[in-house]
Amino acid sequence: MDVDWSWFWAADYSVARFVIERGIALIYLLAFVSALHQFPALLGERGLLPVPAHLAYLPFRRSPSLFHLGYTDRRLRLVAGGGAAISALLLAGVPQALPLPVTMAAWLACWILYLSIVNVGQTFYAFGWESLLLEAGFLTIFLGNAEVPAPFLVLLLFRWLTFRVEFGAGLIKMRGDPCWRDLTCMRYHHETQPMPGPLSWWFHRLPGRLHRLEVVGNHVAQLVMPFGLFLPQPFAAVAAAAMILTQGYLMVSGNYAWLNALTIVIAASALPDAAFGPLAGLLPAASADGPGWFAGVALAVTALVVVLSWWPGRNLLGRRQLMNYSFNPLHLVNTYGAFGSITRERYEVLVEGTRDASPGEEAEWREYAFIGKPGDPRRRPRQVAPYHLRLDWLMWFVPLSPAYAADWLPRLVEKLLANDPAILRLMGPNPFADAPPRWIRARLFRYRYTTWHERRQTGAWWIREPAGTLLPPVSAGG
Repeated sequence: MDVDWSWFWAADYSVARFVIERGIALIYLLAFVSALHQFPALLGERGLLPVPAHLAYLPFRRSPSLFHLGYTDRRLRLVAGGGAAISALLLAGVPQALPLPVTMAAWLACWILYLSIVNVGQTFYAFGWESLLLEAGFLTIFLGNAEVPAPFLVLLLFRWLTFRVEFGAGLIKMRGDPCWRDLTCMRYHHETQPMPGPLSWWFHRLPGRLHRLEVVGNHVAQLVMPFGLFLPQPFAAVAAAAMILTQGYLMVSGNYAWLNALTIVIAASALPDAAFGPLAGLLPAASADGPGWFAGVALAVTALVVVLSWWPGRNLLGRRQLMNYSFNPLHLVNTYGAFGSITRERYEVLVEGTRDASPGEEAEWREYAFIGKPGDPRRRPRQVAPYHLRLDWLMWFVPLSPAYAADWLPRLVEKLLANDPAILRLMGPNPFADAPPRWIRARLFRYRYTTWHERRQTGAWWIREPAGTLLPPVSAGG
């Protein structure tokens, strides 16, 4: 008797697959372009945390990477440039129009190349959305090409990934800061988040009643809706739409690299073609089923994810929940979470330099600007996401835990004292463009948003006041 395998192929999810593939290709492209621009200055041969020194004591089995064959900045550019080129082709749909093994090989190449970068990226690549991109990118290998429908089990794996991203974030909040339970966290979050966006000031100035509604909406989207992803349609689509809207809200209220965009992309796995209306008819129809070997591969991948899900599943149910943790060096089936605690006040590190012989208060100190993080109180916060400014993000962590920067901040100061062009390209306008400073210092400032009245009177977005010294004046010889 013939077995009916029609359930295995998701022929009515062609738009969802299109959104997932193009979305992940775009984020891969951003990630590889980011590596081309930032990696050599931060982690290159003469970077803040040089990869060759890191690889000297890092075994391959703990951190698989092509760079174990030898790292040079030129090889990094070949890896990142090759990844960017393949990502651009996938974004244009070129490999998807080729035979299925070619399509899978293109996605596999992107995954291997980016894994090689992340696994030697140290502190500058220790963000949850790096693992999220690698896990989503791995699953995309098994979505098929234009000729075959997507395996429904692989779409379910994308939903399981979405569940862990959302539910993990919801649990870490409820188990963490009490402000998530008394509905007050959003009174502070828009002001103290790592990198505010151009609309964050306006969100911060919402009435307290709406801030409480923000927290309630967050809890519904992260603690209730994820379970709906595994219900029959149209309930799964409603749950996905709610999470997509919530992630869109987060995108316009702050800068979280590609975390929100990628979550939107993977949540689309629960949206059938009927949810897109006439748009579904614009895509060419795939065959009714796929080849047997491809079905076998999809089943094997599903079994692998089920086995690896033991660790993140236990973590979700455990009392000591880890946040943004990979249980294996391939970054497959990870655990996620964000903002388990909310800071009530914002502190920023201001790096300043002077050419004066004496570094006292009477010296002419000039402030270094960063591209994304707050600096000049009159400069409106910028929209940089889904691009990731790694140096700016790590500078946000410094006031929270100065020891976090002990291995790279002194090197940053050395680079600024030498007017290093590579590191200065990652920052704003150089206040010492014609000659390097003699002294560098780092001071802490407390930042708060201006009130409506202060904003109208001064045109400033921030009020800042000195809060101490992080690094006293140092010179090139010190």
